[in-house]
Amino acid sequence: MAFIWRRRSTTIVKLVAFVVAIWFCIAFLVYTDDTRRRTVQVGGGPSGAGSGLGAGAGAEAGARAGAGGLGDPIAMALRNEPLGSGGESGGKSKDNADDDFGSNGNVIGGGDGKPEEDEADIPPTVGKHKPEPKEDKKYRKKAHQDQPKAKLQEDGKEVIALPGQIEESPGEMGRPVILPEKMSDEMKKAVDDGWAKNAFNQYVSDLISVHRSLPDPRDTWCKDPSRYLTDLPKTDVVICFHNEAWTVLLRTVHSVLDRSPEHLIGKIILVDDYSDMPHLKKQLEDYFADYSKVKIVRGKQREGLIRARLLGAQHAKSAVITYLDSHCECAEGWLEPLLDRIARNPTTVVCPVIDVISDDTLEFHYHDSSGVNVGGFDWNLQFSWHSVPERERKRHNSTAEPVHSPTMAGGLFSIDRKFFERLGTYDSGFDIWGGENLELSFKTWMCGGTLEIIPCSHVGHIFRKRSPYKWRSGVNVLKKNSVRLAEVWMDEYAKYYYHRIGNDKGDWGNVTDRKELRKNLNCKSFKWYLANVYPELFIPGDSVAHGEIRNLGVGGRICLDAPTGKRHQKKAVGTYPCHRQGGNQYWMLSKAGEIRRDDSCLDYAGNDVSLYSCHGSKGNQFWKYREKTMQLHHGTSGKCLAVSETKDKLQMEECNVSEERQQWQLENYDSLKL
Repeated sequence: MAFIWRRRSTTIVKLVAFVVAIWFCIAFLVYTDDTRRRTVQVGGGPSGAGSGLGAGAGAEAGARAGAGGLGDPIAMALRNEPLGSGGESGGKSKDNADDDFGSNGNVIGGGDGKPEEDEADIPPTVGKHKPEPKEDKKYRKKAHQDQPKAKLQEDGKEVIALPGQIEESPGEMGRPVILPEKMSDEMKKAVDDGWAKNAFNQYVSDLISVHRSLPDPRDTWCKDPSRYLTDLPKTDVVICFHNEAWTVLLRTVHSVLDRSPEHLIGKIILVDDYSDMPHLKKQLEDYFADYSKVKIVRGKQREGLIRARLLGAQHAKSAVITYLDSHCECAEGWLEPLLDRIARNPTTVVCPVIDVISDDTLEFHYHDSSGVNVGGFDWNLQFSWHSVPERERKRHNSTAEPVHSPTMAGGLFSIDRKFFERLGTYDSGFDIWGGENLELSFKTWMCGGTLEIIPCSHVGHIFRKRSPYKWRSGVNVLKKNSVRLAEVWMDEYAKYYYHRIGNDKGDWGNVTDRKELRKNLNCKSFKWYLANVYPELFIPGDSVAHGEIRNLGVGGRICLDAPTGKRHQKKAVGTYPCHRQGGNQYWMLSKAGEIRRDDSCLDYAGNDVSLYSCHGSKGNQFWKYREKTMQLHHGTSGKCLAVSETKDKLQMEECNVSEERQQWQLENYDSLKL
């Protein structure tokens, strides 16, 4: 009997174990399915209502499902595609096209996500937080649901944890967000899609709160409240966008709301330049529905930045208009220093210091006021940055004081609305983008105003290495805009730009009304501007020769050739068949013996002949043209410039008057100017 009982007991135990195992399997499957469904709900549906982190008070369905939450940050779909797009995968672009403001070497910090070597060693400090307006408090709480933390949010919903190796509250105090080297296929696709659609790391942006904190970059000099008038004018802030990423746009707007005194902000006017991404339609309207200071204006067709800004100006009612790009972050105390200068003189146009937000890690780079630069331009009519000239430094007791700037970058500035209208706002004949910053700069100075950089005002900006937007091909809008600018404002100096484009001006339209505007405003001459505002600019008319430098030793068909722009400095100068179109083959021989292209000079230090920043000290940059033998003699080495026997590069050789490869013809050479 005992034996039989033992066998029955064993059978019962096995049966119980089998039933328990089945129960656990069923429970596991139910739990997994439930978890999957809840994750999809939190992340947002296919409509894009929960697009990105920080969706906050998005579309109604997204809000009910916790659209403000993170969703699954590993498999999160970056749903910023145009309507009807299948969200195809794309890699990070390596295009070398110009970024939003032109050459990135002009701004404070570095655009590659790494601090510059000379970055000021300032301990990051947080500015004092102003009391929040009552109106925004409850809605800020709703928007704060985007905080990427693995804990219960303020609405009680759980949020899935961040990817491994990512710290909690990523990006706070402007710190970089470094993604892990090893990523799942889903995460890598999401990262690549973000780069393809926006030309910056949208995935990283979506991990960062739209209310993230920043270090206070201001000098101590700036923080004395007695420096600013108490009765400052209100400003409307115009932010134009086209298919901008969700969290980047929200972070721009919230940085204005969070770091500006409420009484100084009239409206934040969001101008939609005909975006076709779903999250910029009803979702954007729902998000800002309860923000009385935010107004959304829709363009009826794609217009481009210039006309979009004009549309925004039509809706502005405050005394001052402030323009910002849609991928910015305003730092603590950014607004008061700008408005103070306009309050003291309404003909003063003011620009903040533009700090760099890395396009990869979204790190906020900044310098103190000793690193401030001013704007300039070259005879290609391209904007450039320069250090504050000595004559300007002598005007000031502190580097934090406002400094005069010949030109502005154009993306971020404040201007008295009535003065802006008196200047004729922007030339409505300009297309899309380009040249409008120089036009406004020239007429500000020439028509009775002043243009300043304000070191106490800091705004960060994401600089992209390419434009993610597409326009119709076959139209050189930058040349058209630049010719209109030259025709109206540059007088006899316009010819120096025309030399650069081979005198091919194309069709620039009718500028009669703009010339009439200048006449009615009784504006000064461009010669006055160069002599009084930008005397540092080298004028081609002062050169001994200008144009192409043609070698006579290879059939007279090879010219000195090098790409323009500071990013091409320190690279070997080459040769190319002569084309008589200026551009890369336009050179000037100065009275000081420099062969130059604007601020870059031909330099030889024993290796390659390269372009280097002109230093005015002769040495490696001193050349003498021997008119009789047609040789270019280098001062310090005693050698002559020649084309190699293979005809594909430059080299320095012992001077030989019978060697045709050393013979050069300089266009428009005039020895009487020596």
